[in-house]
Amino acid sequence: MTRIIDNLAEVAHSYDALFVDLWGCLHNGIEPFDDAVSALKAYKAQGGKVLLLTNSPRPKSSVVRQLEQIGVPTDTYDEIVSSGDAAQIAMATGVVGRKVYHLGPERDLGFFSDENGPINVERVPLDQAEGIVCTGLFDDMTETPDDYRLTFLDAKTRGLKMLCANPDILVDVGDKRIYCAGALAEAYTAAGGTSLYFGKPHSPIYQLAYARLAAFAGRRIDHDRIMCIGDGINTDIRGGVAEDLDTLFITGGLAATEISETSGKPNADELANYIASHKLSPTFTISGLR
Repeated sequence: MTRIIDNLAEVAHSYDALFVDLWGCLHNGIEPFDDAVSALKAYKAQGGKVLLLTNSPRPKSSVVRQLEQIGVPTDTYDEIVSSGDAAQIAMATGVVGRKVYHLGPERDLGFFSDENGPINVERVPLDQAEGIVCTGLFDDMTETPDDYRLTFLDAKTRGLKMLCANPDILVDVGDKRIYCAGALAEAYTAAGGTSLYFGKPHSPIYQLAYARLAAFAGRRIDHDRIMCIGDGINTDIRGGVAEDLDTLFITGGLAATEISETSGKPNADELANYIASHKLSPTFTISGLR
């Protein structure tokens, strides 16, 4: 059974590094959470390493710019690994072909370039594509996966594989909940198509995270000294458990509508029912990162 804690400092001394989710943990897409920023700064001041592990479809450089725009201090973290990074590496190998249909907003066009310039793939219309690269919905503020049924039927009939750059299903932007690329990949699979994932909870993003952590830490850090923090039970927590890493579940994010707070802590009965329904037990649980 998970242990409910009051703050990160209560357990942080047992870990040399943290893999920390962004949306719902460190910020809400509009502004950072002050308590979370303070908690991570305090952890770093004690010598801990903080790697931001996000299912953003954008590569690291774009994530850095986004964090700067919403006011997350750069001294809150040491390194970043995104689902976009892991998926971008796979795309560059031609995993869904060299001519791809981009399903996603224009703001994600940075996905098709890395530090060396444009990646050797060509964005083409769907009827010319060898595969699909999905970074999200064209308009995530108004659309749902149902709007793509005809597109998916056509793509599935042609045998196109979909590279999903962000396995998240939903995310909260301020007080609005929107669909992510993972919702489209899930719908495409349900329609009979093949979806390929590289972000949490799948292994590729963790392998990249271990490598980058070792590079900036100057040494390999054992798995029992790494803790994963996140509000996604099926991404952050499931992925951490699969990697045999300890986890800290944030209930005040995606699960906030199902797990209420009692005196600043997650309601124990609602929490127990929630994690039982997902057949997962986080090592620790807290209402919000602080």
